[in-house]
Amino acid sequence: PVPGRCAYFVERKKRFCKMIPAPGRRFCGEHGQQEEENDRKRIPCPLDPKHTVYEDQLQKHLKKCNSREKPKPVYFVQDINAGLKDVAEIPEKQVPISSLSKEELENLIIKLKKASNGLELRLKEQILSHQALQEALNDPKNGESAFKHLKQQASILGNMEKLHLLGPGRCFVEFGAGRGKLSHWVDVALQNVENVQFLLVERATTRFKVDGKHKRRDAIFERLQVDIQHLCLKKVPILEKKKLPVVGIGKHLCGAATDLALRCLVESYTTWCDGENEEPAPKRSRTDKTEVSSNNSADNESNKDDCKPVAGIVIALCCHHKCDWTHYVGREFFKSVGLGPLEFHYFQRMSSWATCGMRETTSKASTSQESEDQTNDTEEHEQTFSKTESGSDTLQGILTVEERKEVGCLCKLLIDHGRIEYLQQRGYKAALQYYTESAVSLENVLLTAVPSQSLIPEPIT
Repeated sequence: PVPGRCAYFVERKKRFCKMIPAPGRRFCGEHGQQEEENDRKRIPCPLDPKHTVYEDQLQKHLKKCNSREKPKPVYFVQDINAGLKDVAEIPEKQVPISSLSKEELENLIIKLKKASNGLELRLKEQILSHQALQEALNDPKNGESAFKHLKQQASILGNMEKLHLLGPGRCFVEFGAGRGKLSHWVDVALQNVENVQFLLVERATTRFKVDGKHKRRDAIFERLQVDIQHLCLKKVPILEKKKLPVVGIGKHLCGAATDLALRCLVESYTTWCDGENEEPAPKRSRTDKTEVSSNNSADNESNKDDCKPVAGIVIALCCHHKCDWTHYVGREFFKSVGLGPLEFHYFQRMSSWATCGMRETTSKASTSQESEDQTNDTEEHEQTFSKTESGSDTLQGILTVEERKEVGCLCKLLIDHGRIEYLQQRGYKAALQYYTESAVSLENVLLTAVPSQSLIPEPIT
């Protein structure tokens, strides 16, 4: 060892530790303790093997380990928004696209185009802005990434304003909230409005949150750390108490999370007009016929009450390749056009072609989608398929770059149309539109929905 430095040999680095020990000691603080405790055995933590613990302190550690199971909040209801429970409907073996023959792939594309026949292939452009973000948009300190996020947030707020969703007496529920920037800008837009609440739903712990900016404001902010799949909104104390009309929002809500959020809003958050605490609708576990009948009965009850607790839905869609037939809300639509879970599996994988094209490396593909404030945190909206699924080698000579992009866009449109029909069948006026330029984000489609005119709940002032 170097004189005056720690005498502990770091095996992993093949050198001695470079720390300076205290006067009269051979080892630094960390390695001196290790030398003294060599006779004590460390074992992987049974709750999370990524870290270790002294065997003789295991029981004490388990009581305070951050990976221990914590008590479930009152609004946690297991799988309330999960959807399909009959796994028999899902094919056991799903062959990768790269393993399909030319004939099988061509047949899939024929089915896709047939099912898409009659759909509006060119969405309306609704690229708006909002004055609440003008100062931030004009800030010269913005980098390119920050500017793109601000443009998207401004357009989402502009679309909300056009739908008359920015007003008093609302509870804004941001799904996949991350740092909570979208809710922050909604709060800024409503700075002079009273009786406004925000619920930020995020299953993961998040760094660099902007929640602190709201502490001296009148608006109420609350974070719900729960998977959307298990979130029962009507049991959230703040909603149970005030029963405010809800506006569901989200910026780039990944794949199946969008379906879970829609079901959370439209199905599990039951009518509050009568003021009764109803139990959630029974879980569907047998056949889709049962599902349809239960949906019809739910619709009838909603019509009787002549109101809906959801004032609107505004979600920027993302990552269709992460969709899941189990959670997908548009299964009835797929079946109505002669498609099933197998076709859905291939279409959701092929949807990635719309944003990744024939890119040579997965690293380039991963930058094809914007992620919420990706410069500051690790929220991911990146392509998670392998190169054989999306790369240029597999389909060379079968499809051109433009044809692949066209097929990918059709897949995304078909999946989104199933969501639109789901909302329409439940009394909502739903639509898809481009809310920003593709140069800003390749995931540039916004889903909006408001109840039919006669069912819009009055704001609570």
